[in-house]
Amino acid sequence: MAQDITTICLPMPFKFGSVNCYLIKTEAGFILIDSGAPTMRSDLVKALERAGCQPGNLHLIVITHGDFDHTGNAAYLREKYAAKIAIHPDDAGMAEQADMFWNRKNANRLIGRLLPVIIHFTKSDRFTADVLVSDGEDLSEYGWCAQVLEIPGHSKGSVAILSPDGDLFCGDLMMNDRTDPYLGFGDPADFRSSIEKVKSLKINQIYPGHGLPFSKDRIP
Repeated sequence: MAQDITTICLPMPFKFGSVNCYLIKTEAGFILIDSGAPTMRSDLVKALERAGCQPGNLHLIVITHGDFDHTGNAAYLREKYAAKIAIHPDDAGMAEQADMFWNRKNANRLIGRLLPVIIHFTKSDRFTADVLVSDGEDLSEYGWCAQVLEIPGHSKGSVAILSPDGDLFCGDLMMNDRTDPYLGFGDPADFRSSIEKVKSLKINQIYPGHGLPFSKDRIP
């Protein structure tokens, strides 16, 4: 099925940059990739409405990884739009327990306690996913023949979504606004392996979690 991509760029708290959500319009309705931070919830909802996304036609919210700037509005949107939430099981505990260092090797407990406060990720923003995705699964059940790819590195359960048109939505595996994509949180060896995996794919355009889209030839 054909797709239209709407990029929703939301500012982060305390001028920490911005985060991207991607709204995919298919013949069957809409799929949202990532949900932004709770601090910009009203802006996100307005952007969805402008694109024609309304309760009943948002079928799925795909979370690329469990960081709060990507999961922060998922529970709210599920309630408002009757959409399902999908995440990889290796990151599911981050949203369930409000702990961004759940299942991460390098855990700074002080930062772990501060991040929910900074992002405004509250108890009501926690969720248990409706769908647990893994490598090779497709999203055709939700109206989009895109493939889920496991790309650990930034987090253990990071995933990308590869569309039939060769668009890759890579979460924070690659960012176009900073040089350290795993930020000391993840595993450098996993990160490099995932980069090589991405390089082997037929890709037209890469849509990162932060920054502007870029072409495959800019992969380090």
